[in-house]
Amino acid sequence: MKLVHETNRFVLKKVNTTGTRVKKALLGLQGNDGLIFKTFIYALLISVGFIYLYPILYMVSNSFKSLSDLLDPTVLWIPKELYIENFVKAWHVLEFPKTFMTSLLNSVLPALAQMVSCAIVGFGFARFRFPGKNILFGLMLLTFIIPTQIVMIPMFLMFEQYGMLGTPLPFIIPAIFAGGIKSALFILIYTQFFRSIPPVLDESAQLDGANYFTIFFRIILPISIPALVVVFLFSLVWHWNETYTASLYLGDSMSTLPLKLKEFNDSFRVLYSSSSGGESSGADINESIKFAGTVLVILPLLVLYMFAQRWFVEVLDKTGITGE
Repeated sequence: MKLVHETNRFVLKKVNTTGTRVKKALLGLQGNDGLIFKTFIYALLISVGFIYLYPILYMVSNSFKSLSDLLDPTVLWIPKELYIENFVKAWHVLEFPKTFMTSLLNSVLPALAQMVSCAIVGFGFARFRFPGKNILFGLMLLTFIIPTQIVMIPMFLMFEQYGMLGTPLPFIIPAIFAGGIKSALFILIYTQFFRSIPPVLDESAQLDGANYFTIFFRIILPISIPALVVVFLFSLVWHWNETYTASLYLGDSMSTLPLKLKEFNDSFRVLYSSSSGGESSGADINESIKFAGTVLVILPLLVLYMFAQRWFVEVLDKTGITGE
């Protein structure tokens, strides 16, 4: 504020002095939109982001290094040349086309089944009132914290009795009935999402003669695309990365990419020692080849997430579930 003289009178006017403008630029009008606050926020975000991205960046950088770059202490992040021979070797060791299709079979089909079946169960918990609903909901959530190792033996014996071992059926059949990996979390996501949809939509549809079957498939599901996509992606990722039960149920008949990565060293020695006539020269495995194999395994998931990340943000904002 500044006192200004105007034709025989003094008036109090608000004048933007240099100091005021500097203070406004640094602190902002509300105290949270100035340069200092924004700098702090961006520094915090970049620091947290770097912590999460560092392992991936380190892995990608080293996967393109030749053996000379890998042994050269002056080469830290950027290799002198993009050495793609590591990926060629990892591609052959992983038997990528065959193993990739097996991974898709054991992850996409269960994910599709869980996406639909868990939506039906979640809609029931969100819309219907019935005796014992809270108890059933609590028991359903309880299954989320029970370790897989506890039910491993009875599940294995059951699948063996029905002749499902060595096939993707131990993952697909439970998913069809809203079971399987992390189904409790998916039902919780759907329940929270459907509760955010106004019930007046159901009532309006009922006035037009629609039953709950029509309401669910023709009204609720079309406006629940973000939740469907997120559940599908979560389920796909968890089934894709599953190695414990996959090795138990699939045995030696099928191998997914993560399972193949577990035995990467042995497969590499068998493949390249035999192709080089048992000579170790040029056939030794190094960290760059291992990193290249890991990049090939996670690359499909990274590409998938790049196209679907906006639905992640939307549905997690609505449900308040982080999926951790």
